[in-house]
Amino acid sequence: MRVMAQLAMVMNLDKCIGCHTCSVTCKQAWTNRAGVEYVWFNNVETRPGQGYPRTYEDQDTWRGGWRRTRRGRLKLRSGGRFKRLLSLFANPKLPGIDDYYEPWTYDYDNLISAPLGDDPPVAQPRSLISGEPTKITWSANWDDALAGAPELTKQDPMLQQISADVKQSFEETFMFFLPRICEHCLNPSCVASCPSGAMYKRSEDGIVLVDQDQCRGWRMCVTGCPYKKVYFNHRTGKAEKCTLCYPRMEAGLPTVCSETCVGRLRYLGVVLYDADRVLEAASVADEHELYPAQLEVLLDPNDPEVVDAAQRADIPRDWIEAAQRSPIHALIKEHRVALPLHPEYRTMPMVWYIPPLSPVVDKLAETGHDGEDADNLFGAIDSLRIPVEYLAELFTAGDVEPVQRSLRKLAAMRSYMRDINLDRPPDPAIPASVGMDADQMQRMYRLLALAKYEERYVIPQAHAELAEQLDEPRCSLDYEGGPGMYASGPLGEASGEQVPVSVENFHLLKQRQNSSTFTAADGTERVNLLNWDGRGTPEGLFPERHGGTE
Repeated sequence: MRVMAQLAMVMNLDKCIGCHTCSVTCKQAWTNRAGVEYVWFNNVETRPGQGYPRTYEDQDTWRGGWRRTRRGRLKLRSGGRFKRLLSLFANPKLPGIDDYYEPWTYDYDNLISAPLGDDPPVAQPRSLISGEPTKITWSANWDDALAGAPELTKQDPMLQQISADVKQSFEETFMFFLPRICEHCLNPSCVASCPSGAMYKRSEDGIVLVDQDQCRGWRMCVTGCPYKKVYFNHRTGKAEKCTLCYPRMEAGLPTVCSETCVGRLRYLGVVLYDADRVLEAASVADEHELYPAQLEVLLDPNDPEVVDAAQRADIPRDWIEAAQRSPIHALIKEHRVALPLHPEYRTMPMVWYIPPLSPVVDKLAETGHDGEDADNLFGAIDSLRIPVEYLAELFTAGDVEPVQRSLRKLAAMRSYMRDINLDRPPDPAIPASVGMDADQMQRMYRLLALAKYEERYVIPQAHAELAEQLDEPRCSLDYEGGPGMYASGPLGEASGEQVPVSVENFHLLKQRQNSSTFTAADGTERVNLLNWDGRGTPEGLFPERHGGTE
């Protein structure tokens, strides 16, 4: 048993309202510079829909992830080393700009400088790539709220695989939101695809990153990732991807997308896993067995043998304690309501999802039945407006039973806790019907409905004594306009020697992230809007008032 630690995330899809706040804040923090206008490390997809990039789940076309050979070995769908070498300079299995979208802005100057006339001026869309006028035909959120209706949703690769008679009219079709980031997999195919070795998985926390100095822009990682969460910066010629906000995580702070999530649907924490069993679990013959096999790879952090093995592997004690308090382990392994996204890709993803139960309660109430009665809820799961078969194609390689089990637990929790909230005697038969006891059900309810900040995000800080493992000669994002440009030089913030990432780590970063203000290069203080709670008027946020007027 070789114990390793992995930072992981769980998202509760029942709480996602599709507001895209996570996408916008991630965009502002990580991809607001030239060359990555089309890049969304975090995007929120409306399902059914084609996703982003378009139909990324169609691996017959895009050749992402792993496949199992007849001998039981894993091989990249994109081919072996020789095949990838032949296509090194002409890789045909890449999404084009039309599969993403041609990013645009608007001609705002025309609104300001247009001469006075009878008709109001308009701001025409202009391409951010060519600068020429363009027609908007696609974007990262084009499927939002089924904007394209059946003409677009029928191209959803998952929708094509289910046998249920899915209604396609705009008013009656099912819909839910699916936020997506890099999965930071245990068996990442993007890392295996990289010819230059620039893609790597950190041994101390499992985060998958790109070494910008080593990257040669071959783009094999884009093909190799089945989730298409690796992007190419056409200006720098380098690959980029979600970093799981590792500078924040090293300081014990959640990712930007988690911090700003309106629905509080994201959970972050540490899980311990047996690295010696990853390949075996990813190689099981039956795709329906991939989910339970991945569960077995995750270890019980309260098991004395696991704790001893973790200490022998030099995992810090506070990381082990964080794993014992981890909401990720509780939702994945203890309560078993969270499921992996597309385990059939065999990458062992570590961003998991609690499937959506809504709006079953309202639908039952419309028929005149008690929408939160356990018997009614259990009977309605098989006839959900969101077909269980569709959810199974997303989360369990088509196996319906684990999805039904998860939904039944969520339904039982609603019914059981309603009796408690109404001061009625709870029915112990309800948790027993889904293999839980009353204490387990109340713990799951607290975690899903009432958990405070410290319970949702159990993130241990990186250790200073391990800093040399984290250190880099330069920040991996220190190119023009990148967020790695911390130092100022004689020509402004973009000049001068860049500060190594390790200097930004730990307490310095935490102080900067928690502060309500930050200091600019010229020494003036500016308000940190990400940390402003909306109360009061921070100095400098608004113009000073003179004589009662602004």
